Amino acid sequence: MTLDKAFKAALIVVDLQEDFCPPNGSLAVTDGRSIAPVINKLLQLPWALRVATKDMHPKDHISFASNHPPPNNKPFESSITISNPHNPDETQSTRLWPVHCIAGSPGSELIPELDVGHIDHVVEKGQDKRLEMYSAFCTPFLNPKIVETGLADTLRERDITHVFCVGLAADFCVKATAVDAAKEGFETFVIREGTKGVEQGDEADKKLVEELKEHNVTMVAVDGPEVAKVRDLK
Repeated sequence: MTLDKAFKAALIVVDLQEDFCPPNGSLAVTDGRSIAPVINKLLQLPWALRVATKDMHPKDHISFASNHPPPNNKPFESSITISNPHNPDETQSTRLWPVHCIAGSPGSELIPELDVGHIDHVVEKGQDKRLEMYSAFCTPFLNPKIVETGLADTLRERDITHVFCVGLAADFCVKATAVDAAKEGFETFVIREGTKGVEQGDEADKKLVEELKEHNVTMVAVDGPEVAKVRDLK
């Protein structure tokens, strides 16, 4: 990790919402709720900014399998191709999911185990029914960009240099958020103990580490030197 004199770190807690957590979440990540204690301890560190993100979908969102005709409408199995509404040559293939995180529903709420009293800023995403949006920064379409949340500007306004990501799910929204943070020029890390993936196990972890590395994002340990740098700011 680059340890420069202007070191200012932000923690992004990605989508730690009811619908992504057992026992009742419609798109529950195995053991997703179990990461809350780790994240709460991290939130107590002297971050320059603490951000929570939330999926906030309309009922007719394109990612919901039930909004597509059979046979290509099986949650977790079916995929569709989405085109940039302003540039049909730019496309994205995405998996279909069960209905989840409907705006205003109990499933869209941050889990009560999360210490929201330490959260400085909340980013809501996924509100455009036409687009999938895993990242807390923007939709994947770039030519032109369709939706930006303003998170990059918020980080720059606080002079953030380093971004640490935790939350759900490691291999989807956490990964996309971390990758976009790196693209925006922040030195970026994912804290392993603070996240869980849809796919779990040693092979899934190894794959995720490699995918992150390809985009200049580093997987780190909660007790590693990267997080210690933040802890030492006290």
